[in-house]
Amino acid sequence: MVFYKTFPRTTDKSTYPVWEEIKLTDAEEKEQEVIARRENIDLLKECIEDASVIMDKKKLKPFQTDMINIAIALFEKRSSHVVYYKERKAKEKFDKKFS
Repeated sequence: MVFYKTFPRTTDKSTYPVWEEIKLTDAEEKEQEVIARRENIDLLKECIEDASVIMDKKKLKPFQTDMINIAIALFEKRSSHVVYYKERKAKEKFDKKFS
């Protein structure tokens, strides 16, 4: 799946920006997916630890399903989507191309 992102570029000739389309290569897109996956796994592990601490501090019964539900809620709140990483990579390419 090809990822495209458009960015505004200002020019001396017009007060309106020119929109430039940046496309990630398959390798760049896959690289960003791997980075996002790795970071999300680490983040989920942290969320499980945090959920365990919350359950201990609030003296909740240590049911594993409850802890996982708390961890998932924390993860959904904290996690970044893969699209963020792809957009960031596209912005890097845009900046490199037009700076």
